[in-house]
Amino acid sequence: MRLRKLPPRAATTAVAAALLCSAALFRPTPALAAGEAGAAFTADPLTTWQTNGIVWSMAYARGVVYVGGTFDSVRPPGAEPGVQEVPRRNFAAFDAATGALLPCAQSFTGGAGTVRALKASPDGRVLYVGGSFSRVGPTGVASAVALNTADCTLRKDFRPEVSATVRAIDATDRTVYLGGDFRRVDGQIRQHIAAFTPKGALQTFRADVDASVRALSVVPSRQKIYVGGDFEHVDGHRARSLAALNSTSGALVRSYPGWLPPRSVVKSIAQDATRFYVAAEGHGWGIFDGRIAGRLDDDSMVWKDDCLGATQAVLPYRGVLYSASHAHDCSKTPGGFPDRQDRQHLLAQSPQDSSILHWFPDTNEGIGEQVGPRALTVGRGVIWVGGEFTRVNGTPQQSLTRFGSGPDTEAPAVPALSLAAQQSGQVTLRWKASWDRDDASLTYRLYRNDRLISTQQQSSVYWDRPWMSFTDSVAAGTRQKYRIEVTDGTNTSMKSEPLQVTVPARATTVASAPWT
Repeated sequence: MRLRKLPPRAATTAVAAALLCSAALFRPTPALAAGEAGAAFTADPLTTWQTNGIVWSMAYARGVVYVGGTFDSVRPPGAEPGVQEVPRRNFAAFDAATGALLPCAQSFTGGAGTVRALKASPDGRVLYVGGSFSRVGPTGVASAVALNTADCTLRKDFRPEVSATVRAIDATDRTVYLGGDFRRVDGQIRQHIAAFTPKGALQTFRADVDASVRALSVVPSRQKIYVGGDFEHVDGHRARSLAALNSTSGALVRSYPGWLPPRSVVKSIAQDATRFYVAAEGHGWGIFDGRIAGRLDDDSMVWKDDCLGATQAVLPYRGVLYSASHAHDCSKTPGGFPDRQDRQHLLAQSPQDSSILHWFPDTNEGIGEQVGPRALTVGRGVIWVGGEFTRVNGTPQQSLTRFGSGPDTEAPAVPALSLAAQQSGQVTLRWKASWDRDDASLTYRLYRNDRLISTQQQSSVYWDRPWMSFTDSVAAGTRQKYRIEVTDGTNTSMKSEPLQVTVPARATTVASAPWT
């Protein structure tokens, strides 16, 4: 397209019109409703130990975060692979507040050599461990055991004989539930789900689930347990990937027709005081990859988001739903982002309506199946993230990271100033808005010759950064130096490189890139 030269006043008008167009195209993240919680954590990762493999599961009890997976060593924060490694066979324990490695170092080996499920008892005195392993230290076991959290010792009473991998555990004061790939427990038929007393006695609870169970969430007050996985039928009834069972008998209480399409499986289930949340992973076309919220009282659906990118874990905490996934298209979810051929691996959402909140720490895909984060837990006001990633916010960090409630320590990136237009005694500057991982609204301060001349606020997100501008009135024929800085209210960027402008005595049109 050929551009015609505009007279000076028309040139200035064109710049202003471009600004209005840019503002109209910008969709800021929805504001929080009155009384609605925002993310409880900053997006700045705390220093955290790393593993040399994959973290599949985590649990918190009495000041300690326990980590299970497929790895044989851990190493300090910042250490490269192979450097300062400390032996830990598929299991490690860390101080929940400081992140320090603890001496609890039971070794889980044999079988496939992996820990896939961790769950603490309600009082935190016992840690139940499941996976595919045949030994804990020198002791022969069969894929499920319990540890005393006080001294990290193996309990003698909870050692069921499980025929295949345990992938999910939940527990009440009276019952411990296991889900997974198994079909026999203690010599008796138990199709992918079983229940025990805390001392390891197999209970009469029984359900015929036709494929693997990957998620369990028991609701003692309502005598039911939510079950998720790869299955299609429970007790001969259609129940694709999600079912509610009676927590005493195992009888099917509720299936959820229409909630999950074919080729979508449930990877995680969690609950708060009034709702339960489901994380799904799909393969192929027409699948569902996102999160679902349902009511505990009547099992009705509250919302179902439309994000694409398999969800591995969900965790409600202080009025916000956190999830681990590799979401790449949330354009149909309130506050969501379009498909840009990149992925956002950690999300915070409103439990009320699924709106995506402004909290965007991120990981890469990593090793293994390359899905990034796989497990979440909170301990001592810190959210821990485990998985198969090798970078966090662009910095090397393998398989483990964590985020605290503050302080916020990362300043937004400073934008680059450019000259948009000038005429006699007037200069128009422009810049593209920066963005911040945990603050939507940023403040921009523009300086002429190191004197503050403009302060503007603007909301932005990483997928939508509007153009901004300022028109400065100065004496014709003078030379001016402009710089800009941006702050999130706590952290302020360095000032930009100076832009030197010689103000003409007559109007001048400055060619520049489109304002898009």
